[in-house]
Amino acid sequence: MAKRVKRRYAVGNGPVRVGAIGYGGAFNMGKTHLTECRRGGMVPTAVCEPDEQRRAQAEVDFPGIATFASLDELLKADAADLLLNITPHDLHYPLARQCLMAGKHVVNEKPFVITTAEADKLIALAEKRKLLLSTYHNRHWDGWILRAIREIVEKQTIGRVHRIEAHMGSYQAPRDWWRSRKSVSGGILYDWGVHLLEYCFQILPGEMVEVSGFKAEGHWPSVAKKIDYRDDHVEDEAFAVIRFDDGALVNLSISHVRSDGLPDFLTFVGDRGSYGINWSGWTHRKTGRNGKIKETTGKHPKSQGHKFYANVARALAGEEDLIITPQWARRPIHAIDLAVRSAEQNKTLKTKYG
Repeated sequence: MAKRVKRRYAVGNGPVRVGAIGYGGAFNMGKTHLTECRRGGMVPTAVCEPDEQRRAQAEVDFPGIATFASLDELLKADAADLLLNITPHDLHYPLARQCLMAGKHVVNEKPFVITTAEADKLIALAEKRKLLLSTYHNRHWDGWILRAIREIVEKQTIGRVHRIEAHMGSYQAPRDWWRSRKSVSGGILYDWGVHLLEYCFQILPGEMVEVSGFKAEGHWPSVAKKIDYRDDHVEDEAFAVIRFDDGALVNLSISHVRSDGLPDFLTFVGDRGSYGINWSGWTHRKTGRNGKIKETTGKHPKSQGHKFYANVARALAGEEDLIITPQWARRPIHAIDLAVRSAEQNKTLKTKYG
């Protein structure tokens, strides 16, 4: 597993100053990030956003905050210690690199980056410059996975987990926006697929050894004529089988052409039962000696995503280990990167390291 190293980072005197790169209207993520940073004890001081209206909105949301039309301007002004990269996926690597080169700590929105090579380069650069580098895996603290860890890992209620089924899907055309462009988003696996894998890695103790990827394409570009795909579209469906050195495996699929509704989007299969997670709650299934399946259900506990930036603030102060290290964030990227390349090459690919 990725090691977590505690160190004190250079942030100057007083509270950590935080700047957001990107303040777009989609999901209002800029405001969300900066609000969570403030809750964690840091101070929002800057926003970089090319859209003048969105810069004006940031000034309304955070009175007194400095706004910039470009990252070059923000870096020249030295307006923040920690920069939050809230941009489309293909900009995660180049903008994070620019920030690290300028001596700034960085949190990338999820996904960390698109390729393993990009992840390795950023990790090496951050380590060389002794800078904090992380990824916004706030779902690490989702209520459903927190309870699953207690039941599956700590209490071992379903025994040894040998398979995890992780699926998201429905039958609907992708939206006509950047997430539907493979050159920008990386592909269909880079959204919910990253979250699902991060859940899996919290449960499985082993190291990845190989990945097989599969894909289906061509349906929506031929059917949804009103959408401008420009020959650059995400897959209709992508599927990955990830094998671990202890024999466990993960089946991951994300689909835009799935008509059947699965009861759970996460199912942990053990040798003494299974544990399913859906939007409504959890289901613990166990087969008794008479062959009958006993089901126990319940509601998910409250999520604690605010702990992400609280941990970042304390890690910057040297008060605790960084939980979402770049090495940890690399794992789902490496798996998905291999799955995409495996599907293109039609062969199973070995991992570089787990």
